[in-house]
Amino acid sequence: MKKEATFGAGCFWCIEACFKDIEGVIEVLPGYAGGSETTANYKEVCSGSTGHAEVARIVFDETVISFEKLLEMFWFVHDPTQLNRQGNDIGSQYRSVVFYHDEQQKLSAEAYKNRLTEEKVWDQPIVTEISPLPNFFPAEDYHHNYLANNPQNPYCQSVVRPKVDKFKKVFRAEIK
Repeated sequence: MKKEATFGAGCFWCIEACFKDIEGVIEVLPGYAGGSETTANYKEVCSGSTGHAEVARIVFDETVISFEKLLEMFWFVHDPTQLNRQGNDIGSQYRSVVFYHDEQQKLSAEAYKNRLTEEKVWDQPIVTEISPLPNFFPAEDYHHNYLANNPQNPYCQSVVRPKVDKFKKVFRAEIK
């Protein structure tokens, strides 16, 4: 059965590149969510004025991979203790967020966050937002499959590629 998850964990190029090769993931679509504006584009979102976050919408087959497994990967792929940033990407558009699609996703995300907090996985408090998905706007075409299409880009070489390589080592059993 097809389901959707929407995660913000910094730059959407990283999220897309990590999740796209996971068994059971049908599609990963970079985009924008969570803002008050009725449209979104890269320039406006990067200005920080729209309230949107860069996100990845993950379409998955829940008979192959669970939402809880995707949550595990989400928590791994970024630092959920950094408020409105990931590394050198600074602004609310890079915030850590789970935009849930239904009540079960909300409960799962909250339970996972609470467990990580109780286990003191990070020294700092987790600041990840868990909110209903109010909207979603697909990113411009040139953002899709960005790492594969732009492997020589300095940001891809220094940030995206190392993150993807680490992710694939940890989750190698889940790679297609």
